[in-house]
This record gives sequence, structure tokens and C-alpha cells, in this order.
Amino acid sequence: MRLASWNVNGLRAVMKKGALVSFLASQQPDLLCLQEVKIKPEQVDFTVPGYQLILNSAERAGYAGTGVLIRDDVYSQIDTKNILRNLPSEMVDDFAMQSDQFGSPNDEGRVLGLDLGDYYLITVYTPNSKSDLSRLSLRYEKWDPAFLAYMNELRQIKPVVFCGDLNVAYREIDLANPKQNIGKHGFTDQERQGFGNIIRSGFTDSFRKVHGDEPNQYTWWSHWARARERNIGWRIDYFLVDDRLAPDIIGASIYPSQMGSDHCPISVEIK
Repeated sequence: MRLASWNVNGLRAVMKKGALVSFLASQQPDLLCLQEVKIKPEQVDFTVPGYQLILNSAERAGYAGTGVLIRDDVYSQIDTKNILRNLPSEMVDDFAMQSDQFGSPNDEGRVLGLDLGDYYLITVYTPNSKSDLSRLSLRYEKWDPAFLAYMNELRQIKPVVFCGDLNVAYREIDLANPKQNIGKHGFTDQERQGFGNIIRSGFTDSFRKVHGDEPNQYTWWSHWARARERNIGWRIDYFLVDDRLAPDIIGASIYPSQMGSDHCPISVEIK
């Protein structure tokens, strides 16, 4: 299986640019997980040749949301009646994840999953802590532990692979200017600890498994000061693979030259 993931920052926008079709044609993933699709099913006025689209849209128009593009021949083999959308209500209750000033994160279409037979594939768009850290407590105390509890619950049934925009650079090597960003959103101790909890619970960062401590590997760049041109970026998009499947990882890639969004796509290959 060749799995890819991309925060497209607007699915219709990346389609109009031709970037999505270009990436699919060049890399031909079996499934492409999407974050920040910003579209509802009734707004889909396009087709993606050779792929079927599944969405989990935010209740709020033009905001967040996730999706999966599945190659036609793979789609025919998947039980699409059992699509996992959002965190289970009991998880929301257990972690008291009520709405904040931005609304409920579980109404924002942030989790979408499929049963691929041998394992679950989940795509996630983790809430941003905001530049003033106004959503940090919700993320650290509620979202991160609730999402991990859900992944561990699914792992009792079968292995889990999850991917997406986790909105955190885990280690200093994962962003270009770590010293200047300590304590800022995306690089707070709390967010990094939340990611560390994922690793300690039995998930492997697929890119680091394949590439080790290779520097200057990023998946997101600010629009300011020619950051992408200068490769002043952050690695905040990941494929986290259940440790039970980690020996079967045969490749992991980042595609910084693929334009169309402020994020670039990533991929993993699993035997």
C-alpha cells in the first residue's frame, strides 16, 4: 500500500490550481488522506479522475474538515459502509471536551477513518493552539489525550496507521528555527509532550524510521519572508504507524516541490 497525506488548505482551491491531479498522476497513491478540505459534500462540483472521494466536513462552512481520495480499484475492495467519523461521543464526554470560544472541535470534521482489512487508516487534523495559545489547554488537556485514547481503543481490534496535520514539531530538528520558537504555538512543551505520548504508546514516526535524523525536512512554510523558497519550515505532518506494522515500512517521503498549499504532501509505503 502506498499511502499519502496532504493538508490542502482548501480542496476546491487545490483542484483549480491543478496541483491535486498533478500529484496523484505523478505519485499514484492508493489512498490520499486530506486535511483542511473546507468543503461540504453538496459543494463538490468536480471529479478526481481514477479516485473516489469520502469527506468528513465541519459543520461550519469553509472550515477545517478531512477527506480521503481512494483509487478506484482499491475503493471496490473496501467496506465503505463502516466509515469512522469524528471522535466517539463517549470520548468527548470522558475528556469533557465541550465547546470553547471557537466551538466544539468534534464538530469540525477533524477525524476520518477507514477499515482497510489488515489495519485501520485514520486521517486527523489536530486543532491549532492559536498564536495566543488560547486553544492550548483544550488541545493538551482534552483533544490530544482523547484522540490517543481512541487510537488505542481501535488498536485493541487491529493495528492503526494514522496521518495528517498534527500541528506540532516534535523535536528541534523538525523546524528550522527551534530556539526562536520555544513556547510558541506548535512548539510548546505541552504539544511536544502530547506527541511524545503517541510515540510512547506504541507508534512509530515513519519518516524518522526511514530517514533517521536527516535535517531540513519540512512539510509547512509560512507565507512570510519567502519562507518556502528559503526552506524555513516546520515538519508538522506525519504518518504514525502502529509499532506492530513498523517492520513493514519500506518507504517514507516528503514532497516539498509539490505546490498548491502552504503544506506539502507526505507518503508512506507499507508492505
